[in-house]
Order: sequence, then C-alpha cells, then structure tokens
Amino acid sequence: MDGVKFLGFDVFGTVVDWRSSVARELRPFLERHGLAQLDPAAFADEWRGMYQPSMDPIRRGARPWTRLSVLHRENLETVLGRHGIDAARVGEAELAAITRAWERLDPWPDSVPGLTRLKTRFALGTISNGNIGLMMWLARHGGLPWDVIAGAEATRTYKPQPETYLGTADLLGLQPGECALVAAHNDDLAAARACGFKTAFIPRPAEHGPGQSSDLAAEEAWDVVAEDLTDLARRLGC
Repeated sequence: MDGVKFLGFDVFGTVVDWRSSVARELRPFLERHGLAQLDPAAFADEWRGMYQPSMDPIRRGARPWTRLSVLHRENLETVLGRHGIDAARVGEAELAAITRAWERLDPWPDSVPGLTRLKTRFALGTISNGNIGLMMWLARHGGLPWDVIAGAEATRTYKPQPETYLGTADLLGLQPGECALVAAHNDDLAAARACGFKTAFIPRPAEHGPGQSSDLAAEEAWDVVAEDLTDLARRLGC
C-alpha cells in the first residue's frame, strides 16, 4: 500500500449490515399490511436482489442518471406488488419512510473503531453506489467518520464502470495508484484494480445471512487481506 493516500470504501455489506437493519424496519411494516407471514430478512433479500438489475439500464445508457434512493423506492413498489400489496394504497408517507430504512443501516461492530484508526493515517471516503444524501444520513446514523462522500452520484456512473473509480480519484486530485478500494466483494475489487487502484479485501460472511455462498474469502491476490476493519488498521500500521 506504499504511496496510498486515500482509502475508498464500498459501504453496503462492507461497512454496514444492510440485511439485518432493513429486516428490522420491515417487520412492523409488513405486519401492518397483512404480510406478517413473510420473513422480513427474505423480503430484504428480495428488495436487495433488484439492486443490480435496476442499475443496469443506467449503465447501458438506456435510462438517464437516476439516484439509488429513487431506484430503492421503485424496487420496493415492485416487490410489494409481487406480494399483492398495491403501493398506492400504502400511501406516500409510509413508502418514503420505509425506503429511508437504507439511511439507517447499522455499522458492523468493527467498522467505526477500524475507520477511526485508519483515519489517523489515510483520508477516508465512500466509493459506493449510494447517492450523496443517502450516504450522508447513513454516516450520521452510524457515526462513520468519512472525509468525503464520493462514488456513483459524484461521477454519475455506477460501479463497476471504470469512471466511478477513476472519476473519484480525479475529483480528489489523486492518481489511481494513490487510492485503494476496501471492499467485501471480489468483483468490486477486480474492477478497481483494473483502474490502477490498490485493493484490500474484508470478508463479511454474514452479509447475506446464514446461506451466503459468495465472497467468503479472497479470490485473488489482493494487496491486503484482513479479517475486518480493525485488523486492516493493524496491518496498515494505524
């Protein structure tokens, strides 16, 4: 990691536990709308399952740039429809409130201590598909000590498009080799490394619940492989 000045973080799954957090907020919502028989975690998985497909038309240029928070809302309405719930009957206020569950995701236990230590040596920020407002409220909710919120909305591209990484480096006045991506997802790291970024892998084996089968270990020789963010801080001398 010699020469690295900035650590950019994937956020969903790497820094915060989206599945448990969204499921917690979904439980009373589902009960109010006659869906108490549904597993809130399974509903969260179904909602999250539309994440990548909803961004694909934007990546292809078939749809204009659209913030992730808007996509989250659209995807929620689609999933509710699959379960026989008309979003129009739920009401705007409640739909908006449950969509904002993505702004209230809890950090993993090691995230804030690890980030705090890493900040003593590196500038820290997001390289996330989350939009700036979403990332701001998420940081306030969890006490995430970012120096900057960058990534998708700042570059108007979605990972793994190269411009999401390269545009972030450019906005910060840095060369790609002065930046590193920290992520729990091997494909994200591969895309960043192809752009000249250094890479650090953090496994999050509980991100997708007990049945998770992907990203359980480093699949390539990343620059650093650590157990969690506090271990990463230790390995980087923080």
